Amino acid sequence: MIIVYQLSGFLFLFILVLQIVMALLGYILEPTSKHYDSDAKLLQFINYPKRFQIGFVVALIEHFCVIILAIMLSIGFSHYNIILGIVLIIFRVAEGSIQVYIEKDYWGLLDIARKYSVSSDTEKSSLYGLYRAILQKKSSRFAVAMICWSIGSIAFSILLIIYGAAPLFIGWIGIVACIIIGFGNVLKLVKPNVKIYGMLSSIGGLVAILYEVLIGGWLLFFSHFIP
Repeated sequence: MIIVYQLSGFLFLFILVLQIVMALLGYILEPTSKHYDSDAKLLQFINYPKRFQIGFVVALIEHFCVIILAIMLSIGFSHYNIILGIVLIIFRVAEGSIQVYIEKDYWGLLDIARKYSVSSDTEKSSLYGLYRAILQKKSSRFAVAMICWSIGSIAFSILLIIYGAAPLFIGWIGIVACIIIGFGNVLKLVKPNVKIYGMLSSIGGLVAILYEVLIGGWLLFFSHFIP
């Protein structure tokens, strides 16, 4: 079981590294108005097509790692509480699966960018509208994926706290991150233009990163302490 814990810890940290690489390559993980209120990002795709393609591949790897992580955590921790283990695997697998499904539209942005760069003003307006619609749809689906992350991760955090599978503060940081991110993304879906979402997203994102660094490090380096 130690190997399963260590692999899980590695995946937590590897996913964070992949997300950094995705951002450096210009991949849009969570579209906001700054990405589609002008055509600057669309033109960037055509100027750097290889970066777009590599970023897309890295994103797919990240999404599949999320699914594999959910399976590993379920294998390693479901014996503590089968119900929490089922909630964990269902919602974390759903999170990764939604992200994979989103990419079928995202890949088409490169073709839209190519057409946009050589089109007339009338055609550009239509293509820009399509680009904007794809990113807005991705934004909504990403919110659903993050709600799934919150539900799956809060089940895991509760398990950590109840059964002492990690230091208590790690589990409580996870619960705080899940509440902020879950509430923020429900709010985003219900009231898309609410201004408080940006603040909740920033705070929740930072707390979630802290949580995943801590639990990843714990599982990778200190899993022999898990009862």
